[in-house]
Amino acid sequence: MTSTAPAVLHALLVRAVDERVTPGAVVEVGDAAGPAWTLALGRHTYDTGSTPVTEATVYDLASLTKVIATTVLALRAHAAGRLRLDAPVAARMPRLASRFTVTVADLLEHAAGFPAHRPYYRAIAGQAAFAARIAAEPLTFAPRTQHEYTDLGFILLGALLEAATGLPLARQFETFVADALPGAEIGFGAPPSWRRRVAPSGVDLWRGRMMAGHVHDANAAALGGAAGHAGLFATAVAVGRFARWWLRLWCGTTTASAGVSQALAARASAPGSVPGSSRALGWDTMRPTSSCGTRLSTASIGHTGFTGTSLWIDPRRAMYVVLLTNRVHAGDDVDGIRRLRIAVHDAVADAWDTARRP
Repeated sequence: MTSTAPAVLHALLVRAVDERVTPGAVVEVGDAAGPAWTLALGRHTYDTGSTPVTEATVYDLASLTKVIATTVLALRAHAAGRLRLDAPVAARMPRLASRFTVTVADLLEHAAGFPAHRPYYRAIAGQAAFAARIAAEPLTFAPRTQHEYTDLGFILLGALLEAATGLPLARQFETFVADALPGAEIGFGAPPSWRRRVAPSGVDLWRGRMMAGHVHDANAAALGGAAGHAGLFATAVAVGRFARWWLRLWCGTTTASAGVSQALAARASAPGSVPGSSRALGWDTMRPTSSCGTRLSTASIGHTGFTGTSLWIDPRRAMYVVLLTNRVHAGDDVDGIRRLRIAVHDAVADAWDTARRP
């Protein structure tokens, strides 16, 4: 049952709003049984008359899409025999024949050799055009010799998943949600019924308007709003439900769910073998320089989103931490959101340990 959030967590969010790191935020902390602490603070924007943030506020998850949607869909496709993790990408995409060694797992681990980002939206649109452009990109390093966090590999994963299943990415994710998280308020794009509850991400100069319910990432917008790297919207409650689903699978209390086995969840959560990389399959892992601070266990996994979102899961504490903000609403304070993420996770870990100390 949810109890009062620690005072230190409240103070951190108040300071973040006062210092204009973000106009508002929602934090949910819990374990496999349910939420323990939930805190919503601030407003949708910095305007004094703006809508207050609540647990029902919807946020653009940005790159949390990579783990909540794309990684999970890749695991489901692997289990169904449609897109094997260790299979060469070129088997599904002949354009990549010259890069025959690149596998689906390489894309998930950001180790295929693609550059971090390209503004394709300025010239092209649609899955086929994006896949062709990515296939033509010169690799910046030989596959699996190093890593570079990249949207391009996950955009390609989206195309591969659609080719392998014959279904649009959004439809695949809807099926997963129906199986694993029925009724959860999470999906690609924000339907009209959610619009009043969406925290605006910010003004996009390319589209010339404030993004509120439409994906902030321009490449994802050019892909129709549903892409392998971005596009999901959700409440913290829904992200918490996903975290509990993954935690139960990963820690073995559930042997299989929604087409994903415990063994697959464990494989995806294990650190990879790429030199110098902190990446697992889709997930990042805990390092001293991670966004999760220094207190979570070294077995923890997580991910962040450009808009100011994050999810971290600590299997040794059997605990998860959801932090959703729209920090890009009126600026791009990278240092501010990084400090907030570290402080929140350190404070949560300390409070969690204190609350459960015999």
